[in-house]
Amino acid sequence: MSTDPFIYLQFIRNTMAGLPGTTEGMSHGTPAFYAQKKMLCRLWENGEVLVIRTDERDKWIAKDPETYFFTDHYRNYPCLLVNLPKVDPEELKGLLIKAWMDRASKTQLKAYHDRIH
Repeated sequence: MSTDPFIYLQFIRNTMAGLPGTTEGMSHGTPAFYAQKKMLCRLWENGEVLVIRTDERDKWIAKDPETYFFTDHYRNYPCLLVNLPKVDPEELKGLLIKAWMDRASKTQLKAYHDRIH
């Protein structure tokens, strides 16, 4: 992806805009996205790392440890850190959608599936 943090945020916004019930807010002073009032992801202060909720952290880190990683702070949380300048946009989109699916209501999931099929 590009190296402009605004481009990353706009990409995330565009992806989240298509997911029913997703809202944007702030977390730790940076843009964050929520479903069911539960955080899906948030940008780090540097604008180049995304914290994203996932139960598949080890899978992603094993695939590409330069793009996907975590710090000790996130060790006990179901979160993955994504190096945005290195991530493939389609992989990021898939991670964002999966994070949303794990938190969305049944009604929101149905609305999403009805729209894409």
